[in-house]
Amino acid sequence: NPYAGLGSRLRAAWLSGKTRPVEYRVAQLEALGRFLEEKKQDILEALASDMRKPPFEVEISEISICRSELNYALNNLGSWMKDEHVEKNWVTQLDSAFIRKDPYGVVLIIAPWNYPINLLLVPLIGAIAAGNCVVMKPSEISKEVEKLVAEMLPSYLDKDCFAVVTAGVEETNKLLENKFDYIFFTGSPSVGRIIMTAAAKHLTPVTLELGGKNPCYVSDTCEVHNVARRVAWGRFFNAGQTCVAPDYVLCSVEMQDKLMPALREAITEFYGPNPQESPDFARIVGDKQFQRVRALLSSGRVAIGGQTDEQERYI
Repeated sequence: NPYAGLGSRLRAAWLSGKTRPVEYRVAQLEALGRFLEEKKQDILEALASDMRKPPFEVEISEISICRSELNYALNNLGSWMKDEHVEKNWVTQLDSAFIRKDPYGVVLIIAPWNYPINLLLVPLIGAIAAGNCVVMKPSEISKEVEKLVAEMLPSYLDKDCFAVVTAGVEETNKLLENKFDYIFFTGSPSVGRIIMTAAAKHLTPVTLELGGKNPCYVSDTCEVHNVARRVAWGRFFNAGQTCVAPDYVLCSVEMQDKLMPALREAITEFYGPNPQESPDFARIVGDKQFQRVRALLSSGRVAIGGQTDEQERYI
């Protein structure tokens, strides 16, 4: 297995106790903060290249969220690491009873392409704060971010304890054959099943954050222009490539008659008369996703828009 040596090296580092002291965890978290600060422009350019994500969207959905998570971890790390004393029952009367929070060991984080910085680094922050060694697998679909993370992030973190693996589907399956102590995966339910099956062989606990359906109910008493702006913002942020974006709207026929023109107005307000020319509207990440989403247009009646450009991956 091509990753067996990597797993053994990180496990040896973890067993040495290197990641346990609070000073070590703080130093690694602060180094991650420097990466975000010093490589901000590179992150903006990589996301612009992968899906033409606007700088404002990158700032609030990728960089700021990571900074916030970092600050929260640094401010609370001391209290998180303390033993938690608990009440005794008659069995434990003669004992000292407490909960000790130990690291899992070697953690695997598999990130998706839609928020490739946020959904790689936020789990990483938690894993570092908890005293683990980590293997990171950025998405191969967001190619420029994958390249950026693989080339630049390791120079900020301790190479004995943290590693970035670039891998496609076949290589990821090989990676999953190795024993990890925790796996964090964000992505589709179909891939989630593969991850969980691989984890079960080693009894590895997992966190799976999987895409689903997100209906949006609009009651007849809603203020229609507020609703339209909120639905349009949630749906078209990142060109709709968000697991919690509204998938569909449920409302009465009366509300639909009011909502449609309000949505048209909100979209024009946000992105102008031709969203393709707007600097604030992203693109679909890859050809496969573009073809899939474009095919949805034929499954109903297009009410607003519907224009596509395959070369730009614009919908």
